[in-house]
Amino acid sequence: MGKYTYKPQGVCSVQIDFEVEDGIVKNVHFTRGCNGNTQGISALVEGMNVDEVIKRLKGTNCGGRGTSCPDQLARALELSKNQ
Repeated sequence: MGKYTYKPQGVCSVQIDFEVEDGIVKNVHFTRGCNGNTQGISALVEGMNVDEVIKRLKGTNCGGRGTSCPDQLARALELSKNQ
């Protein structure tokens, strides 16, 4: 099982912690950000395949920023695949 910490950029959240076990996303936790939304994202992706989460969340835009907390999670998961 891999445990990861990612420092997102361009969003309200300052840190994303998560685990990946056999290609499955587990224990996602956002520090700061829109609490209800980040809790919802975490609950929805728990138990999902990494590639499916990336496919669904990558490119999500928040307020014209060109990124979002879901997009940042997708980017973090992409990086975790390369480690």
